[in-house]
Amino acid sequence: MVTPPTDSHHTLLLDSTVAPKFPHRVRFTRGAFDAANPALRNLFAADEAIATRRAVVLIDDGVARAHGDALETKLRAYFAAHATSMPVIAEICVVPGGEAVKQDTRLCDLVVELVEKHRICRKSFVIAIGGGAMLDAVGFGSAIAHRGVRLVRLPTTVLAQDDAAMGVKNGINRFGKKNFVGAFAVPFAVLCDELLLETLPDAVFRAGFSEAVKIALLKDPAFFAEIEQNAERIAARNLDAASPVIRRSAELHLRHIADGGDPFESNAARPLDFGHWAAHRLESMSDYAISHGDAVALGLLLDCRYSNLMNSKAEGWLSDADYARICACIKRLGLPTHHPLFADQDALLRGLDEFREHLGGTLTITMLRGIGRGVEIHELDTTLVRAAATELA
Repeated sequence: MVTPPTDSHHTLLLDSTVAPKFPHRVRFTRGAFDAANPALRNLFAADEAIATRRAVVLIDDGVARAHGDALETKLRAYFAAHATSMPVIAEICVVPGGEAVKQDTRLCDLVVELVEKHRICRKSFVIAIGGGAMLDAVGFGSAIAHRGVRLVRLPTTVLAQDDAAMGVKNGINRFGKKNFVGAFAVPFAVLCDELLLETLPDAVFRAGFSEAVKIALLKDPAFFAEIEQNAERIAARNLDAASPVIRRSAELHLRHIADGGDPFESNAARPLDFGHWAAHRLESMSDYAISHGDAVALGLLLDCRYSNLMNSKAEGWLSDADYARICACIKRLGLPTHHPLFADQDALLRGLDEFREHLGGTLTITMLRGIGRGVEIHELDTTLVRAAATELA
């Protein structure tokens, strides 16, 4: 028998490291609800008792309006066609979508109520079909019911497919602060259906590509060049150009989460939040009139200009040529490059304190030395922030 260690005061030390492993199943397909397409059915194949499971399905009302009754009809027909390999649908609910659903707990509470009403056990399912905000709120409800029921995400926007649905974060806004309340929970599965993007409004379609630009600037200069080269075709909704970008962005986000060593963001650095300290603040300053995708585009430009202005203090920061490339790419994607809220720089800078608190007390922000060359810094020169914001107002 090995005696556990004690310290000098004879305090018994039973410290350990908890390192659970979670499968993170992600699929891309087209026509997920066509009975001949096995992608949705195959997500459940790992559960030998799947036919005994139950599911509640929540559909974003924007998706429901775009597809009409056909979506629910096809969904029910698909589950019926694969009944021995799928959970039983207990109820389908159409629920509000958009950032408004993250402003209170009503959607989260509804998920918990549905789990209780239909006796959804921890190994049964909540299936969420919608945009990123709806997925966040439904995911939070799923994470707290029974301390976590299985969540299947079917993201219906570009931003959700190329970024948000890949993550392990769920949450809602409180006190005017983005994602102030939430939980980390790995989804049971994510199924991205290209067909669901075809009914998006143009502005919503384009907005999602700000996250692809972000991850390319951080991790893959060749990927940025691909976006840059095809920006006009992407903005025009040419799926031959857009789909590879969505899938590559999703892959890079997923690889960072799965292989980056910090999926639940316990460390100070959060590279995937490049451009987000200002983006989140702009969203709250606008009372969420600015979409998340547009806010990220603006936040990227602010941080890129700051990185460029840092050359006035020291060599080796983002060059004028690279900054010009980034600005041109974002503009050609049809994303915003200026906003009058940048003029309220005192309010904007309060976002740094909110971001620091969200990180855990120490400010760590990613900036750029060059395209594909991020660097972590722990303080900002507010004079340069104000100068960059003035240009973008």
